[in-house]
Amino acid sequence: MDIKQIQDLIRFVSKSGVNEVSIEQKDFKITIKTNEVQPQVISATIPAQTAPAALPLPLAAAAAAEPVVPAGPDTSKYLTIKSPMIGTFYRSASPDKPLFVNVGDEIKTGSVVCIIEAMKLFNEIESEVSGRIVKVLVDNASPVEYDQPLFLVEPI
Repeated sequence: MDIKQIQDLIRFVSKSGVNEVSIEQKDFKITIKTNEVQPQVISATIPAQTAPAALPLPLAAAAAAEPVVPAGPDTSKYLTIKSPMIGTFYRSASPDKPLFVNVGDEIKTGSVVCIIEAMKLFNEIESEVSGRIVKVLVDNASPVEYDQPLFLVEPI
């Protein structure tokens, strides 16, 4: 890396809000840490006012008052394509080009599924799995973090 790339990386880290980034190449390793103090969340307990004693509800009314949370879809059978870096996620090479993959498309290992732009470099992200795209987990042109899930893939 040259000094210009290192300066761009430092600016990117300071804007992104992460505290530490490490990059390792063949014979080069750099770690950038920011001195920003993470905001601390302070919680305080407020004493509750004593409420008058409530009359007991009939059993049917009490059961109806409990919210029913439906179980989400089972995603354990799907493989996940994750982001190998931090940057901005793009589903196509440019706004006027077709999307790399859509839900329902079959992909093979090595297929380009998206682009992640980091430090003004556009990196094609290739799939490490084969299967069918079930869900796109990130909106186009939105920031992604390292190891953030991007796609769910059903193995075939």
